[in-house]
Order: sequence, then structure tokens, then C-alpha cells
Amino acid sequence: METKTNVMRILEAHKIPYKSYSYVGTGALSGEEIAIALNQNPAQVFKTLVTVARSGQHYVFMLPVCAELDLKHAALAVGEKSVDMLKMRDLLGLTGYVHGGCSPIGMKKQFKTVIDASAKKFNTIIFSAGRIGYQVELSTENLEKIIPISFFDICTQQN
Repeated sequence: METKTNVMRILEAHKIPYKSYSYVGTGALSGEEIAIALNQNPAQVFKTLVTVARSGQHYVFMLPVCAELDLKHAALAVGEKSVDMLKMRDLLGLTGYVHGGCSPIGMKKQFKTVIDASAKKFNTIIFSAGRIGYQVELSTENLEKIIPISFFDICTQQN
């Protein structure tokens, strides 16, 4: 029996085509391990990070699993002076998701979501289906039908 997550049900309710993946039982923990377990390009597999600005506003950033969030670029992307990572203990209460299973779709409240501009290189991106062990793949055009998104270079530059 295929496990349906809330994210998958939301996508189906909006008639958004998606592909689902499961890495349950693979032992994969990090984003790169998940990409390898799914036999996917790590640059196309995105993680979802939640931040809090000095203003108290929360923002969601999606970036490749092998990249690091540049907090200065992230703040610039949302028009804030600075943003910091949300403390892990605050994630469930704020979003309804646990660390490792956080998806931009289906959060308790919709937050401004910025996707790293590298996503535009791909027809689709893969990200958490809202439960540890499950991922969904869809185009950013279809993601935008569910949540408002913008694009910005938000990753640290690798030397």
C-alpha cells in the first residue's frame, strides 16, 4: 500500500501532477544521502528551511540539499535586515512539520517562500512530501499554483 502524505493529498485536490518517492528503510538521513538513495541529482533535490527575521516574520527557503543557505542573501530576498534559522524546537508548533519532514506545502500558516534560482535549470524539483521518508517531484510552475513563490540566489558561493 502506498503511503499518502498530506502534501500528496493537497496536490491531488488541486489536480497537480506529481511523482512520489520513498526512501523509507534506506537509512538515508542527510539530504545528499536521500538524493543518492533515490538515485537523483542532488542539485535537483531541495531542502526546506524555515527562518525568523528580526521583525518576527517567518520565511521559508528552498535550496539544493548539497548547498548552504546564505543568510545575508536570504534576508535580501525577503527585504529584511537579517534572518536566522528557526530553532528546531519551534518548527513543529509553527509549521506542523518535524525536522527532516518539512515541506513548503501544507504548513499551518503560509509563509513567504523563496526558492534558490538554480531550480530554474530543472523541469522539476524534488522536495519533502511532509513526512520523513517521502518526497514529491513537480515543476515550480505547478508548485506556484499551490503556494506563492519567488526565486533568488540564496546559496553560499562555493570556492
